[in-house]
Amino acid sequence: MRAKLSVIIPTLNAASGLERSVPSLAEGLQAGLIRGLILSDGGSDDATKQIADAAGAVFLTGPASRGGQLRRGAEVAEGEWLLFLHADSVLPAGWSDAVVAHIPSGRPAAFQLKFDGVGLMPKLVAGWANLRSHMFSLPYGDQGLLVSRKDYDMAGGFADIPLMEDVAMTRALQKRITLLPLAVTTSAERYERDGWLRRGRRNLGLLLRYLCGANPKNLARRY
Repeated sequence: MRAKLSVIIPTLNAASGLERSVPSLAEGLQAGLIRGLILSDGGSDDATKQIADAAGAVFLTGPASRGGQLRRGAEVAEGEWLLFLHADSVLPAGWSDAVVAHIPSGRPAAFQLKFDGVGLMPKLVAGWANLRSHMFSLPYGDQGLLVSRKDYDMAGGFADIPLMEDVAMTRALQKRITLLPLAVTTSAERYERDGWLRRGRRNLGLLLRYLCGANPKNLARRY
């Protein structure tokens, strides 16, 4: 099989997350699925570039704006399919088989979500995220977004906005997002720092304000 998939990761001082997430891509390389890895950076001053170089990734630099970084990454991607992934989201074992099985459907997809924290709250918050993704077809970027180049281009690409770029894209696709049968594991650090309920309420409030027309730049300052 000719490698079909370009993996695009936005980064900003993301070395600690990349140390966990980049190794999880290895099975896609072994399967001949990954055509290229692109790290689209927003001005890191940690070891992000060194990790990119060691992984053989294309390393792009530009202004820090997650939507803009994803857009720049997609512009140089050569794959027929694109996987947009957060730096601190670790793909599960078997992810490449799930992607290969899904590609013939032609539909955009995302993984289910779980956190690397322990206890009840990580399970509850992840459960809500998976329910939201299933019922409203609104996965967030930390779940990964798998989309064909054709659908990505038809949607107009990621908007150059600092927040809610993932929601804007899923709405622009105008197709229901398939939830894959595996879960990515993402960092619980921000929730543990801010409090699970407090951050969950804030994230939900930001989403509702965005859907009601709030400016993403203003929302990013609150985030």
